[in-house]
Amino acid sequence: MRFTVLALCLLCAAAHAAAPPAVIGRAWLIGDLSSGQILASQKPDERIEPASLTKLMTAYLVFTALRDKKLTLGQQVPVSQRAWRAPGSRMFIEPRRPVSVDELIRGMEVQSGNDACIALAEAVAGSEEVFVQMMNREAARLGLKDSHFMNATGLPDAQHYSTAADLYRLAAALIRDFPAEYAQ
Repeated sequence: MRFTVLALCLLCAAAHAAAPPAVIGRAWLIGDLSSGQILASQKPDERIEPASLTKLMTAYLVFTALRDKKLTLGQQVPVSQRAWRAPGSRMFIEPRRPVSVDELIRGMEVQSGNDACIALAEAVAGSEEVFVQMMNREAARLGLKDSHFMNATGLPDAQHYSTAADLYRLAAALIRDFPAEYAQ
């Protein structure tokens, strides 16, 4: 899986660098996944809007459903009006025209498609609201103590937040628990 996760997960060849890199962003964290060592950070525990990095949790739950045989890659998913009307970035799926789970995952990963995320959430949990409950339970299980999700897409909401430290933990869990999907 190829998400652009700037400054969250790096295997650092220059672990002994004198100064941390210049990063444009108010909160960030760089860590070595193989050792778990945090190499540099700035405000790693400050609450931020995770925006499209929310899709890391959406992907985690979708991959869990695939692993647990609750979904298959070839499974055709109906597209609801809600998914079709999703604001923001989209893969432009059409209502009532089924699309495969595999295509929706690609739409989520490559195009950051909010419509794909909602369709996947509905396929996994029946509704985005129930999927969000699953997201928050999984966040607690993974130890993401400063994260709370309100949607599967990352669209703004005052109660939708995370931290660089939690997003690092989530990205590490995604890579650890789903290495085959990460490698694609």
